[in-house]
Amino acid sequence: MAEITGDQRVQSEVLEGLATAVNHRRWFVELALPYLGDNPIEIGSGLGDYALEWAPHLPRFTATEADPDRLIALKERLADHPTIEVRQMLLPHDEIGGEYSAAVSYNVLEHIEEDVAALRSMRDLVRPGGAVIIIVPAFQFAMSPADIATGHVRRYTKRTLGAAMTSAGLRVERIHYANALGLIGYFMATKVFRLMPKEGPMVKVYDTTVLPVTKAAEQLVRPPFGQSVFAVARVPG
Repeated sequence: MAEITGDQRVQSEVLEGLATAVNHRRWFVELALPYLGDNPIEIGSGLGDYALEWAPHLPRFTATEADPDRLIALKERLADHPTIEVRQMLLPHDEIGGEYSAAVSYNVLEHIEEDVAALRSMRDLVRPGGAVIIIVPAFQFAMSPADIATGHVRRYTKRTLGAAMTSAGLRVERIHYANALGLIGYFMATKVFRLMPKEGPMVKVYDTTVLPVTKAAEQLVRPPFGQSVFAVARVPG
């Protein structure tokens, strides 16, 4: 099995810092909700922030983590939520016979060298007609020291993510960029000034002032670029 790459300590620090970006997280929570079905599995739940946002809307939810230390912390944090199951999972895996209504994975695929194999693994977890829901960082030109430190092996475009999903035997239903202004801010912060995307005034100001405007604008007009690519693909029936 291929492990997710990157310094686990740095990844955890970034996750903890970005947990303060509440508006950003809620926006991305809303993007996936219509496609999750009744029994989804999240690949790479990290600290459990998304799981805690999605679970109240669903009868069952499965959170997963590859890193053993983060898995322990995830189980402890979600222990009081009886509708959430927590399990360890690495991608690619060899499980077959999908039982889940959807597989959702945010900012994980860019860590995995064999991304098509990982997408096939997600497909195999999901019953026919269900969805594989992905968010990944966008545009290779934005690859920065922060990406390298956290273990990113690539960034995507709509074309490259769509091609990977198609190669994995999925039918792409929806794909678009999200958070256009965030790409500019991320590029300046991490590539020009070589900062890490951690908790601080810059993240809070962006999340409370710029992000709501960006979200409202992108609900009206899809931008030609963004910090992330959001995609939904179906498992063939």
